[in-house]
Amino acid sequence: MPKNVEIKASLSDFGKTFAIAQKLCNGQEPKIMKQCDTFFKSPNGRLKLREFIGTDSPAELIFYDRPDSEGPKVSTFVKTETTDPSNLKSALEKSMEIKGILSKTRYLFMYGQTRIHLDHVEGLGDNMELEVCLNDNQAVEEGNAIAEELMKKLEIPNTALIQGAYIDKLLAKTA
Repeated sequence: MPKNVEIKASLSDFGKTFAIAQKLCNGQEPKIMKQCDTFFKSPNGRLKLREFIGTDSPAELIFYDRPDSEGPKVSTFVKTETTDPSNLKSALEKSMEIKGILSKTRYLFMYGQTRIHLDHVEGLGDNMELEVCLNDNQAVEEGNAIAEELMKKLEIPNTALIQGAYIDKLLAKTA
């Protein structure tokens, strides 16, 4: 099962973080994606159906498991593509129920083996997620060090770190 080391943080200045990320990535333009994630009440880990709005890209059913702590954390995941997200969503809703729906615009930069996500999340504002994609022979500690170093380069203070998933924050806000 693939593994990532992840860090999530809220952003106080999206434009500044965007400019730093673009400079770190040698001026590359980010891939911009509008995503709608439907989360299901999963008895283990998290399960979401990710739909890409305005594209012909297939949707993805993603299971992942990670601790809800601040700072670097290991995430294991499994992804599968579907070209019939409506029927899949209907089947999952009937069997597991929908936990919540989250919409965002994601700006994706690639920096070495790290995915830098700058996210405008509806109802939550601006956030950042780093995903260090670990190689099979790479220790988690190395991934943690890469994530922490990149956080410094992006000028993200430890006080901006957030716990849990965006959906948890959104549901807590609307409760």
